[in-house]
Amino acid sequence: MTARRSPRIVVIGAGIAGITTAHVLQEAGFTDFTVYEKGDDVGGVWHWNHYPGLTCDVPSQLYQFGFAPKPDWPKIWASGPEIQRYHRDVVERLGLSDRIRLNAEVVSSVFDDATGRWTVTLADGETVDADFVVCATGVLHNPSIPDIPGLHSFAGPVVHTARWDDDVRTSGQRIAVIGTGSTGVQVVSALQPEARELLHFTRTPQWILWAPMSLPQLPFADTVLAASPRLHHALYRGLLWGSGILADIVRKDTWRRRAVQAYARLSLRAQVRDSDLRADLTPDYQPLCKRQVVSGTYYRAITAGNADLVTESITEVRPEGIVTADGRLHEVDVIILATGFRAHDYMRPMTVVGRGGLTIDEAWRDGPRAYRMTAIPGFPNLFTVLGPNSPTGSISLQYTAEKTARYLAQWFDLFRNGEVDRIEVTEEATAEFNAQVAAASETTVWKTGGCDSWYLTESGAVDLWPFDRATLSRMLARPDRSHFRLGADEPLGDSAAL
Repeated sequence: MTARRSPRIVVIGAGIAGITTAHVLQEAGFTDFTVYEKGDDVGGVWHWNHYPGLTCDVPSQLYQFGFAPKPDWPKIWASGPEIQRYHRDVVERLGLSDRIRLNAEVVSSVFDDATGRWTVTLADGETVDADFVVCATGVLHNPSIPDIPGLHSFAGPVVHTARWDDDVRTSGQRIAVIGTGSTGVQVVSALQPEARELLHFTRTPQWILWAPMSLPQLPFADTVLAASPRLHHALYRGLLWGSGILADIVRKDTWRRRAVQAYARLSLRAQVRDSDLRADLTPDYQPLCKRQVVSGTYYRAITAGNADLVTESITEVRPEGIVTADGRLHEVDVIILATGFRAHDYMRPMTVVGRGGLTIDEAWRDGPRAYRMTAIPGFPNLFTVLGPNSPTGSISLQYTAEKTARYLAQWFDLFRNGEVDRIEVTEEATAEFNAQVAAASETTVWKTGGCDSWYLTESGAVDLWPFDRATLSRMLARPDRSHFRLGADEPLGDSAAL
C-alpha cells in the first residue's frame, strides 16, 4: 500500500475564494497549507473597497458562506464595512487565522518540470515550495485607471473608489465622479447631499432597478434565525433556489426577462420627470445586458439642484478641472474614478510560469480560459477558485467557491493517497468546455442585449457562467480523470501545442 502523503498547498488570496478554500481544506484534514494575502486584512474586494455608500446589491442572507451563517445582519442589503467585519469574524470563528499570512504578496509562481513542484516567491524575496498552487485571487481586485490626457496634472485629489483615501475631503466640495456602474451610482448617491456641486460624467448610462437598499432586517429575525439553525439553513437554501430565477432571466428571452426589463424602464420613467435628463439617462441597450445596477437613491441624487449629468466625452484634465468635447472646462476640487476593474486579469500581475516555460500571458493571449473554472492546460497542479467564467449575476459566489474548493479537495485527496502525481487538464477537455460556454452564451442577454461590458473579453467571449446552478453542481461534483493528464509520463496530446 502506498504511504499517505501530506501535500503542501499554497492558496493565494484571502477573499471569498481563499477563505472558502481554507475552510474546506481544514475540514478535509489537510494540514500543510497556507493562505497568502497581500493586504493587511482578509475580505478581498470588501477589504480594498471602502468608499462612501458601498453596499452589496445581493441580500445579506444570501451573500454569506453556507458553512458560516450570520442571523444578525443589520440590513437586508449589507454595507461594505458590515460584510468586511463578517469575513474577519468567520476567519476567527473557524480557527483559520493561523493559516493566513497577511501582508504577504505573491509575485511569482513557477513550475519545475523536473521535480513537479511549484516555487512561490513573495514580494520580500521569500520562496516557498509547494505541491499545489490555488489561485483564489478573485475577479475585482486590479483597479482600471482611465487613460485621460492630463489626469496626473490635476491640482486636487484624484482617488479611485477601489483605493479610497479616507482623508479626502468631499463635504462642501465640487466633486467629479467618472464611471456609471454600481460603484459610480453608489458614490454619487452618498456624496451628493453634502457636496457643493456634484458632476457625474457618463460615457454610457446604466439601467437602474429601484430597490429600498437601506431597509433594516425584519424585527426579531435575528433572534428567530439564531434560535433555529434549521430554519436559517432553509432560508439560505430558499434564497439560493430563488436566485435560479435570475439565471433563467439572463439566459433565456422569456416573459420573466421582459418583466424585469420593463421594471427597469419604469424605474427611470417614474423617478425622472425632466424629459431631457431622462433621455440622457436612457441607455441604448437592453436592461440586464451589463452588470445590473440596483439603487433606491441615485435618480433622486442626480435630479437634485447641486448635481448635474455630463454626457459629453472627456478630452483632457487640467489642473483646475475637466475639459469635455464641447470645449467646456468643468472646474472641480476632487476627481473620483469609479471606473471599475481590469476584470480579466485574475491572478495577474503575478508571474505564473507552467510546464515548459509557458507563461499565463502566453496561454491567455486570446483571453482567459479554463476548464470548468478550475484548471488551465500547461499548468500542472495549479487550480483557480472563482477563475475564468465564474463571475455571475445569478449564482452565489460563495456557493460557487465552496463547490469549487470541494472539487479541488478531491484531487488533493487522490494525491494524498498516492493515486496521482501531476494533475494537468488536457487542451481537448478545456476546448470542449469553452465551446459549450460559447454556445450557451449566444442566447444570453449579455450577448444579445447590444452592449459592451466588462463581461466580455477582448475577443468578444463572455467571461461568465452561462449555465444554471444545477449544471455547476454537476460539473464540479467529482473529478473526471479522462479530462486530465495524471502523470509526467503520460502523452501530452494536443496540449503539446501550447
